[in-house]
Amino acid sequence: MLRALVEKFVEIRDDNELKGLLWGTSYGFFIMTAYYILRPVRDEISSADRGNLQILWTAVFLVMLVAVPLYSWAVSRWPRRIFVPLANRFFVACLVGFWLSLVFLPGDARPWIDRVFYVWTSVFALFVVTVFWGLMADCFSNNQGKRLFAFIAMGSSLGAMVGSSLTAVLAEWVPTFSLLLIACVPLEIATWCAAVLNRRFATGDVPGIDEKNKAIHGNALSGMKAVFSSPYLAGIAAFIALMTFVSTMLYFQQANLIYEAFADRGERTAFYAKIDLAVNILTLVFQLYLTVRIVRWLGVGVTLAAIPVAMAAGFFALGIWPTLAVLVVVQVIYRAGRYGLTKPAREMLWTVLSREDKYKAKPFLDAAVYRGGDLVSGWIYAGLAAVGLSIGAIALVAAPVAGVWALLAVRLGRREELLAKSQGEFV
Repeated sequence: MLRALVEKFVEIRDDNELKGLLWGTSYGFFIMTAYYILRPVRDEISSADRGNLQILWTAVFLVMLVAVPLYSWAVSRWPRRIFVPLANRFFVACLVGFWLSLVFLPGDARPWIDRVFYVWTSVFALFVVTVFWGLMADCFSNNQGKRLFAFIAMGSSLGAMVGSSLTAVLAEWVPTFSLLLIACVPLEIATWCAAVLNRRFATGDVPGIDEKNKAIHGNALSGMKAVFSSPYLAGIAAFIALMTFVSTMLYFQQANLIYEAFADRGERTAFYAKIDLAVNILTLVFQLYLTVRIVRWLGVGVTLAAIPVAMAAGFFALGIWPTLAVLVVVQVIYRAGRYGLTKPAREMLWTVLSREDKYKAKPFLDAAVYRGGDLVSGWIYAGLAAVGLSIGAIALVAAPVAGVWALLAVRLGRREELLAKSQGEFV
């Protein structure tokens, strides 16, 4: 009965594949539940401390420069059955530490705790999601990814809906720091799901059943070197950089408009959580009804390009009507499409690459390059605002950048298809 239900949304070829799909989906569900409990707390800090956002993002980037080599070193030292739980439980310990700081340190320390938490959450968001999708790309082949990743992403969206709903309800009733302890629970459950997935399901691109128990070859800098030596990986890096530019423009505009609209921090946190809930409902619709069909009919490239094209139009609309209502509509469409269409398609790009690329180049791109793009884009926004450009004018500047992003997406999709064909994975 369970298989029949799942097969209404995704093509399953055997029972073992079904079990792997369900455990992977559960892992994503609990990871995103934890993150979306924390995300509105972080975003409220961005409004409260909006004048320092570009400085905070600079701090995030500098932390990433240290964190990525450390993670690559851990991947080289231990197999995935050790470093995946290690990464997740490190973040659980950090959450407990933040809770203790908020409870026992004096109130005048709160602004600095907020800033450190903002930086930490930005690192957390990228690392736990990168580790999750790295494991998915390792456990499932390219062919499986095109069939199954949209469903796995749907589980992540459901988790995000649960997390944002909890925060929307609780933010105005309980102390904010209580949410940090609540987030520890789904994060630990996700760790157990990852352990089961690792034990029972082999690596997608390596036939040997013992490969999953081996550490990944290379050193702490292997991922960085791979990006500079591979045009395909460099293309993914450029795609991420352009995506961060688009995200940053919207994020800074959102921080300013919401701060002006709401005076109370609890109200702002709840409003952010409601936006998250709307995003994840729409994301779920994309994942249920659109993503797999678009990939099957039009390919990965067109799927990757859909949201960049939509954002070119969205920035144009925001340029003409720079209001909170328009921004919320554009932001919801952008984030829902990015998580529902772009994210699964972008993870498909990794299924044609080696395990070293998945666990080392991927964190470098998803963490250091991502946050480096945030850093540069944040200062660009600050510079545009400093010379007197309004929110609408900045949106019009961003529109053609989204067009370039769309063209790059199509080229990456073509390259992915060529690599898949060369490996005999394309169907």
